[in-house]
Amino acid sequence: MSEELESKRVRGTGWKNVYETLRGEILALSLPPGQLLDETTLAERFDMSRSPVREALIRLAGEDLVVTLSNRSTIVAPIEVASFPKYVEALDVAQRMNTRLAAALRTDADLKIIAKRQKEFEAAVKTNVHLKMSEANKQFHMAIAYAGKNPYLASFYERLLNQGQRMLHLHFEYLERTGDGYLLTDEHELMLEAIRAKDVERADELAHAHTRQFQDNFIAFLRENYTTDVSLGSRAAAE
Repeated sequence: MSEELESKRVRGTGWKNVYETLRGEILALSLPPGQLLDETTLAERFDMSRSPVREALIRLAGEDLVVTLSNRSTIVAPIEVASFPKYVEALDVAQRMNTRLAAALRTDADLKIIAKRQKEFEAAVKTNVHLKMSEANKQFHMAIAYAGKNPYLASFYERLLNQGQRMLHLHFEYLERTGDGYLLTDEHELMLEAIRAKDVERADELAHAHTRQFQDNFIAFLRENYTTDVSLGSRAAAE
């Protein structure tokens, strides 16, 4: 490949394929927590220079999916089990506030978008592909957040949803294995109904229960699988 063509790819969309591929593998846990991401190895894998690889890693770091260690190496971000209670606490606050605001302030146009995202989530659940399910789940909840008309709370909520997608992947696996998969769509439908009815207190109650259901099932998953191949190691251990 000529230097000119390589330069154009670096300045253009070359990094996007790397970013999208690695992001999917991280969220699906194909790349486990703590996995070293070597720029040279990745450049060889994607048949491109290190510059677009570095750009992709920077963007993944912006989503807290990878971390750079003190020795400048990059790893897949660990799932910090010890910090999970604090994460759920923040998620609960953000989920309840955004859902309350949506119930109070939603427009008919907002309702149409939320309902559309719910249908897309239902379709994703039927595929049993956890990555599609987690992405559709995020889009459903963000449609609710946008209906709340507070961009600061919506941005905070989106960051938490991004950070929790790998845990949600394990949560989906647990629900499917225990036969409780119906909860995935039924709870969303109830939230939509509360928002449609402008029932703020009911929306708040459902958002809180939704968070607690995620918390309880993720903890149950850990108890059953803590010694399996899914690594939940700390960043310090990786260094």
